[in-house]
Amino acid sequence: MQHTRIWHCSRTLMFSLVSVVLAALIMLSGTLRAEEPLSPIPQQVDADPEKVRLGRALFHDPALSKDGTISCASCHDLAAGGSDGRKISIGIEGRPGKVNSPTVFNAGMNFKQFWDGRANTLEQQIDGPIQSSFEMGSLWPDVIAKLYRDADYPKLFKKIYPDGINRKNVKNAIAEFIRSLVTPNSRFDKWLSGDESALSALEKRGYALFKDYGCSSCHQGANVGGNMFQVFGVLNDYFKKRGDITEADLGRYVITGNDDDRHSFKVPSLRMAALTPPYLHDGNAATLRDAVDAMFEFQLGREAPDEDKDAIVAFIKTLVGKSEELSK
Repeated sequence: MQHTRIWHCSRTLMFSLVSVVLAALIMLSGTLRAEEPLSPIPQQVDADPEKVRLGRALFHDPALSKDGTISCASCHDLAAGGSDGRKISIGIEGRPGKVNSPTVFNAGMNFKQFWDGRANTLEQQIDGPIQSSFEMGSLWPDVIAKLYRDADYPKLFKKIYPDGINRKNVKNAIAEFIRSLVTPNSRFDKWLSGDESALSALEKRGYALFKDYGCSSCHQGANVGGNMFQVFGVLNDYFKKRGDITEADLGRYVITGNDDDRHSFKVPSLRMAALTPPYLHDGNAATLRDAVDAMFEFQLGREAPDEDKDAIVAFIKTLVGKSEELSK
């Protein structure tokens, strides 16, 4: 409609200028896809390279745990997509966790952290696993003392942070590293930017179905999720069918005490889903197809042909982007 109005301006100067601008945009980014619920991941993020290097070392250092056996990378294996492949993660002394570990890739794009959204920032999130008795089981004074005894950390911190090693700076360095873990240049992003050959006919159909069935009402934006809360079991009661309800199953209700938040969770990003089974907060969906089946049953409350579900799975697999950490 906009192009029609411009054409009827009798080839005015505005028509010429708009035509030039549109041509330039198409040359730069391919055919523009307007009004899509999903958008490409930015190519770069604003992260301090020195903090990223320090944060990476801390992320992989088991010294942050009480007994020196667990690092952040133990539950968030970057080479494997940023999670650990378990239904429920295992902490120090073999203690089981309460929920499935989500990927840390693109976590800096989430509007909240944790399944129940109890942390507003990555810095706040880091307190959780380090101090949790069933994860790393540490106390911050002990962590700081260990890092000061290290041969390298005092110099590395002093170079970046004038006040040296302290809780705030450790958290900031790790958070800066996590913020750097973005995965741009997926095949889907290339298609969004105009490369028709980036997706197969099946994958394009899967994306169309993803929108038509309403999946994109919760999984949208650059992170294909991670920007809202949703009750799990909107149209069918997942927890009644599964049974054995735990406190972790209450989701955001544990944080707010609001009945509307019972069984409400942060909608997970689907960006790395193809690499990070099992799925759901309890890890009860072993495969992507299982997760899609669960969404149709409990969120959409409807049936769908197998071929439609398989096409959606094929589309989700195109969301995985590039990162040097995936190949290390």
